[in-house]
Amino acid sequence: MADYKLYCFGESGNAYKAALTLELAGLDWEPIFVDFFKGAARTPEFLAINPMGEVPVLEHGDLRLTQSGVIQDYIIEQTGKFGGANATERREIWRWVLFDNHKLSSQAGMTRFLANFLPEEKRPAGVIPFMHGRLRAAFKALNTHLEGRDWIVGDAVSVADLSCCGYLYYPEEFGFNRTDWPHIDAWLTRISDLPGWKHPYDLMQRAFTP
Repeated sequence: MADYKLYCFGESGNAYKAALTLELAGLDWEPIFVDFFKGAARTPEFLAINPMGEVPVLEHGDLRLTQSGVIQDYIIEQTGKFGGANATERREIWRWVLFDNHKLSSQAGMTRFLANFLPEEKRPAGVIPFMHGRLRAAFKALNTHLEGRDWIVGDAVSVADLSCCGYLYYPEEFGFNRTDWPHIDAWLTRISDLPGWKHPYDLMQRAFTP
């Protein structure tokens, strides 16, 4: 039995952040599939696990954690990896995790859902182009920051990188083309070249059936 269990599904970029951090940290973990598109996250059984009705959820012994950033922080505590070299770097890491949560992943996740997983007749007119504009601002900020840098913070990969990349490997269209953002493109390649890296659909079972 694995030491860590992660409730997740393949299409969730937030679950991918936790799964990728677990994988790159070399921890013994297993994915517990949540059939999100069939309403599994809203069942009484799952709400007893996470009343927020969301993935990811990490279980480690008697401990249960929700929210990808909290899970990533716990992995830092457990392993000493991906947390920065000093207090200044740690603060900068969490500045970028918060940027990702508010400006990047939250908007990418919603836009990708509307454009790919919501039936076309239910897609609100005008919302997706509006969101593309907001996402371009976030991509520009990240791309500019990465110019001349290998990693978002310091000289090594951190949870700032493993958070901000959460939605950027997915094939579904949501207004992001790597070739439009050369510094992001090179950074994503550096991450995917790390030993142990896996694509989200290789780490977690997919839930969506067209």
